[in-house]
Amino acid sequence: MEKNAKIYVAGHRGMVGSAIARMLEKKGYTNIITRTHQELDLCRQQEVEDFFAKERPEYVFLAAAKVGGIVANQEALADFMYENAILEMNVIHAAWKNGCKKLLFLGSSCIYPRMAPQPMKESCLLTSELEKTNEAYALAKIAGLKYCEYLNRQYKTDYISAMPTNLYGPNDNYHPTHSHVLPALIRRFHEAKENGDAQVTCWGTGAPLREFLYVDDLADACVFLMENYSGDETVNVGTGKELTIRELTGLVAKVIGYEGEILWDASKPDGTPRKLLDVSKLEKLGWRYKTELEDGIRLAYEDFLHNPVRAQR
Repeated sequence: MEKNAKIYVAGHRGMVGSAIARMLEKKGYTNIITRTHQELDLCRQQEVEDFFAKERPEYVFLAAAKVGGIVANQEALADFMYENAILEMNVIHAAWKNGCKKLLFLGSSCIYPRMAPQPMKESCLLTSELEKTNEAYALAKIAGLKYCEYLNRQYKTDYISAMPTNLYGPNDNYHPTHSHVLPALIRRFHEAKENGDAQVTCWGTGAPLREFLYVDDLADACVFLMENYSGDETVNVGTGKELTIRELTGLVAKVIGYEGEILWDASKPDGTPRKLLDVSKLEKLGWRYKTELEDGIRLAYEDFLHNPVRAQR
């Protein structure tokens, strides 16, 4: 990408999109286009087509999405599938129609089968059934990455897909029930410490294994891929390291300074038993993560403390 190229970051107010915009600016890119949801509703095809026809961005980072944790996904199956599928199709199709040079589509590691061999390679996609607790979201994301692949094959476009592991960091969603596990734990332990609670009850058994990537590292990887990778197959983005939810919970409590008892509510769902990405493809391309988990949690907690609107969600 040229430093003065016109670059559209879709979803620039979200955790991932804002990190990508920050990273582009840090790396010297000077012509970044953004639109708020009020200015451009990506679920409305005509609005999206009008925007692309007028602005004609040369490069697109598609980071806009409807996201949430296990409970949110189970409560709004139809909403998660519809909104994600339609906004990504609108953006990708309009980019193609208006001659976009290159597009990066962001998916999620939840697209891989529930019982995929671990660590999960990119090639395990669609080899067996999905995890039911996030099936609707995963199906929408699979449709987006496949559309990019099919455009490449049919029209020789240069549209790529990145599949990040579980993310956390600045501008996260700290809602007590609709957030992902790490920000939910940050809020829960912060409030328990503030209230002097003797116990904190966490969801599930604590046994599932998870991998976590600091969002600024993802943003760095996304810019790296736009600059260095072309291909139909998606690219996993993660650390290649995992820990149990129980271990993660202890680490969050340590960072926040909560010293009470931690209990587990096994009536709540665990989700996929294990979800570790094989990141050897990305490492062979020349990229590796920088932020270790405990350091990243400290940075995320600082963000929580200094973003009162997000903390009150």
